[in-house]
Amino acid sequence: MPLDINADLKQYDVLEIKRMIPHRYPFLMIDRVLNVEPWKTAVGIKNVTSNEPHFEGHFPVRPVMPGVLIVEAMAQTAAVLVVDTLDLIDTNRLVYFMNIDQAKFRKPVVPGDQVELHVEVVRGKTKIWKFNGTAIVDGTVCAEACFTAMIMSPDEADGKD
Repeated sequence: MPLDINADLKQYDVLEIKRMIPHRYPFLMIDRVLNVEPWKTAVGIKNVTSNEPHFEGHFPVRPVMPGVLIVEAMAQTAAVLVVDTLDLIDTNRLVYFMNIDQAKFRKPVVPGDQVELHVEVVRGKTKIWKFNGTAIVDGTVCAEACFTAMIMSPDEADGKD
């Protein structure tokens, strides 16, 4: 089942994503973000390739994307949604996990897969946000999680603010 891309909603490519979140190779887990609806939802896209460094050890005979990295990709998608919602592009904000609940891994994600990372705001304020996330490959749910994150400036994170 192909992803329904809504041309009326915002979309971000990898160059724009890098202006919104601080992650870089090898830890930038999303390639695009689509269907950004401020305060509500967004869909991240992760193109899984065999040359990603975690596959060398997880697992060499049968490469499987680690579940924690799938949840991280959901969180990065959620961070783009927050930065878009609060108009914080180019402000160098950091987003920290506070909590991950109800994580379920239902089907392995492997090289060649394109993962849709659907995130939905459960609760959003200026600093603390809660989300439901779902990772989908070819219409099949591969992972789910509920997570909470806090957005901070680098000075706040260092205890200087």
